[in-house]
Amino acid sequence: MPATAADAPDAPAHRLTRAQARRLAVRAQLLTGDRPTELLDVVRHLTVVQLDPTAAVAPSVDLVLWSRLGGSYAASDLRDALDAGSLVELHMMARPAEDLALLRAEMAAWPGKDTPTSTWPSELRDWVAANGGCRQEILALLRAEGPLPVPALPDTCVRPWRSSGWNRGRDRVRLLELMVGRGEVAVVGREGRDKVYDLAERVYPDDPVVPLAEAEAERDRRRLRALGVARPGRLVVPGEPGSVGDAGEPAVVEGVRGRWRVDPGLLAAVHDEVPGRTALLSPLDRLVLDRRRAVELLGFDFALEMYKPAAARRWGYWALPVLHGEELVGKVDATAEAAEGVLRVDAVHEDAPWPREVREAVDAELEDLAAWLGLEPLRLDRR
Repeated sequence: MPATAADAPDAPAHRLTRAQARRLAVRAQLLTGDRPTELLDVVRHLTVVQLDPTAAVAPSVDLVLWSRLGGSYAASDLRDALDAGSLVELHMMARPAEDLALLRAEMAAWPGKDTPTSTWPSELRDWVAANGGCRQEILALLRAEGPLPVPALPDTCVRPWRSSGWNRGRDRVRLLELMVGRGEVAVVGREGRDKVYDLAERVYPDDPVVPLAEAEAERDRRRLRALGVARPGRLVVPGEPGSVGDAGEPAVVEGVRGRWRVDPGLLAAVHDEVPGRTALLSPLDRLVLDRRRAVELLGFDFALEMYKPAAARRWGYWALPVLHGEELVGKVDATAEAAEGVLRVDAVHEDAPWPREVREAVDAELEDLAAWLGLEPLRLDRR
C-alpha cells in the first residue's frame, strides 16, 4: 500500500533503485525528449529559476530555459515575461506572479521568530527599525516618482550593516533586500547592473493571501514535484526553504543511506524508459545544484569551479554538465567569446569513455548551443 504524508513514521516506503530515482529526477526537471514548449509552463513547473548574472557562456537562467525549450527560446522572452508581469523577480529568482499568493503570508510574518539557537530574526528586525528613516524615505520617493534604480534612492542608513565581506558598505542595498522580504518593495528591472525598484503593491497581483501553514505545505509539494526525489530535510535551492517537509511519500533508494520523499505523481512512470536526448546544462541547474544529491542519486561528481584558481580546476571555470538520456556523463569547458564571434570549447571531459553515439550527440548539442548564441563553434579540444 503506498505511503502518504499522513502515514505513521514506520509506514512502508517506496523502494527505488538508483536508476529509477535518477529517471524520476530527470523527468521532474523537464529534461526528457518530451520537451515543453511554453516559457511560463516551464517556470511554473520548476517553481523558480535562478537569476545569476554570471555569463561565461550565457546567463544561467537562459541556459536553464534553453536546455528545456531549445532554440525557440530567446533571452528576450524572459525579459518580456518579467515586463508583462506574468513572471516576477524575488530573491534573485524568476517566479510565476500567481505564486506570490503563496509568499505574502511569509512576507507579513517577516522575519520570523527567534529559535533557541538563533536570534537572527530579532537582529534583522532591529536593524531595519534602526534605519526606519531611510526606509520611509525610500517608500515615499517610490510612491511619488515610480520605479527607480538603486543609485536614485535615499542612502541615509544610520546603523551600518555588520559585515566584513560582500555586504560591507552596502547598507542601502541590504535595506532594500530586506524591504523585499517584508513585501514592501519589488524588483521590476535593471538599468545596467543596478536593480530598479517599485512599491510591491504596484507589482504583485492582488490575489487572496494563502494562510502561512497552507502556503508552506503547497510550496513543499511544488518543490518536490520539480525535483522528483529529495531528502525531506536538506535541500540546496538558493532563495527557497531547505526542505520539502512531509510532501509526497516516503522512499528509500537502493545503495543510498537514509530516507527520501518522492513525488507520487511520477511513480506511475517509474518503470518506463525516459524518452532520451542530450542536454548541456547550466552549472547552476537544479538537477546538479545540490552536489551531494547529484553524487548519491545520479552518481555525478561535480563542482562549480569559478572561484578556484585556474590551476586547481578539474573541469573549467563554468563547466556545463552533460546529460545523455537519464545519465550525467561528463562536462564541457566552454566560453562564449562574443567579440570574436565564437563559442570556444577548451575541453570535453568524459566521466567514462563515451561510445560514438554519445560523442556525436554532444557535438550536435554544441553546434545547437553555438547557433542559439549566434556564434561559431571553435573546437580547441580537438587540437
